[in-house]
Amino acid sequence: MKTNEVIAALSALAQESRLAVFRLLVQVGPEGMAASKIGERLSIPPSSMSFHLKELLHAQLVTSKSEGRFVIYSASFNTMNALLGFLTENCCGGDVCSLDSACNTPAETAE
Repeated sequence: MKTNEVIAALSALAQESRLAVFRLLVQVGPEGMAASKIGERLSIPPSSMSFHLKELLHAQLVTSKSEGRFVIYSASFNTMNALLGFLTENCCGGDVCSLDSACNTPAETAE
């Protein structure tokens, strides 16, 4: 993954609603969800939802497909995995992580 693609993806996720949308789509899986259903589940108005989905599409974090009169959005697992790979490719100096390393420390919960 190129640096500019990483920056675009991280920038897109650095916003509360977009992060929530992406996490929901990851949970839903490859079948995806209609924009209207995403908005209902997350209490995001349609006009805002369009903007957030456009930003996630631009960052290649989601894909879209038309099904009848609905647009179904899905998480791009390829992009997600490439981003995670980029962020962790030099983890622990290339050594296998031990139980005491930062790689295995439970994530801190957000306040």
